[in-house]
Amino acid sequence: KKALSLFMLVLPALVKAQNPVIRDQFTADPTARVFNDRVYLYPSHDIKPPMGVDSCRDWFCMEDYHVFSSENLTEWTDHGVIISQNKVPWVKKNGYSMWAPDCVYKNGKYYFYFPSVASQGNFAIGVATSDSPTGPFTPEAQPINGVNGIDPGVLLASDGNAYLFWGSGNCAKLKPNMKELDGPSNNCLQGLPNGQAEGPFPFEYNGNYYLSYPYVRRDTEVLAYAMSKNPLGPYTYKGLIMAEHPNGCWTNHHSVINYKDEWYLFYHHNPFSPNDDKRRSVQIEKLHFNADGTIQEVKETMRGVGINKATEKIEIDRYSTASKDVKSSFVSRNDPFQGFKATLPSKGSYLQYNDVDFDCIENGYLKIRVSAEANTSFCIREGSEGGKVIACIDMEKSNNFVDKEADLEFIPSGVINLVMTNEGEGSVSVDWITFINDPTRVKPAKCSANIVLQGYQCCADDCITIYTDADGDWGEENGQWCGCNNPPQCTSVQ
Repeated sequence: KKALSLFMLVLPALVKAQNPVIRDQFTADPTARVFNDRVYLYPSHDIKPPMGVDSCRDWFCMEDYHVFSSENLTEWTDHGVIISQNKVPWVKKNGYSMWAPDCVYKNGKYYFYFPSVASQGNFAIGVATSDSPTGPFTPEAQPINGVNGIDPGVLLASDGNAYLFWGSGNCAKLKPNMKELDGPSNNCLQGLPNGQAEGPFPFEYNGNYYLSYPYVRRDTEVLAYAMSKNPLGPYTYKGLIMAEHPNGCWTNHHSVINYKDEWYLFYHHNPFSPNDDKRRSVQIEKLHFNADGTIQEVKETMRGVGINKATEKIEIDRYSTASKDVKSSFVSRNDPFQGFKATLPSKGSYLQYNDVDFDCIENGYLKIRVSAEANTSFCIREGSEGGKVIACIDMEKSNNFVDKEADLEFIPSGVINLVMTNEGEGSVSVDWITFINDPTRVKPAKCSANIVLQGYQCCADDCITIYTDADGDWGEENGQWCGCNNPPQCTSVQ
């Protein structure tokens, strides 16, 4: 009881991130689910082989499962370990084979499905139950009878039944207790492209059933899908959701969800371990359907998804687009979990990071972690490399990363794209950026700094823009030109 009380006192950890979304550990095989208007992420947990463990050296090594959750897809809470290998009665001790899981909610309970090597030596799939999506989960004493294999995926179909998919396309109906098969199984991928297929993930949309799955098309895995009008098929192959990883990472594994009327693809890649494709990390992209229900192929990005509040620590090095000379690399080669940096090597270099919400930055300052190979200057702008200046910094040479601050020359409103531009001759590298509300700071002019520098005044808040040029928006008051720009109206300060 004492140990349980101590466990319950451990507070969830908060991770703020773009792709990859979990930044302090390896995560793979992501199953995402929406419970109570929040996204819950159930990945497998890659680790480096412990000393003396040869069974997973140069192979996949997984001893437990964490669960993460998020409301905005950019800030993730780690709720800790929910199942570990040596606390499941039927699992082989120290087998390090807790592979891809799934979790669904039915009949007032959360059912967590997971594979592992059983004490008899073969892969089996077990079930654990909980009253909460974050646990604690209680595993059944025995795995599901008649289910041998890996990678469970559960479909709660609109016909009221639940179906289990696993391995290389096996599929069967589940009994109402969610712990037993209700009849024989068959292979729902039979006759489809399915070389070394695994990780089937079923879902339903707009009257169609989708069976998505990884398989090896040439040398490494793609994500493919098939469609049917019936949960157990027959399924018709439709094409790819995602092509092979460009860097040759052998596996991919995924899930698909609808959240707040947007569809998302969760998948894994190995950006934190580019020379080891057995230690992977979860990433997210938006997913789109065509009018006929087919899926548009998804491209991998560094930016990922979600709208960042300007007050978050934004990993701007995971940019949406950039000039061709901008490069992304590790902050520390010895510790990849320190994250990445983006290097803007010369004057005119720029990067763009999309979807930053400036409601409610009422007044404050910029804080940014940067390094510079020589004395240089850089600016943060709105919208484009020639956009309005939000803040600029003159920086002396610093081989190490330092935190720099600058007052805001202009406060955007709403959701914008942030652009960082190198304005000097020296190379500058950036790690992260944030905006901090501070009512004691001198408020920036309510119009473009370029207009003020020419000696013009800012117009009243209710001015009407009558002319726009590279310097900003112009209005007229009392027969004189003035700068026009209404600041954001915030109801609260964060």
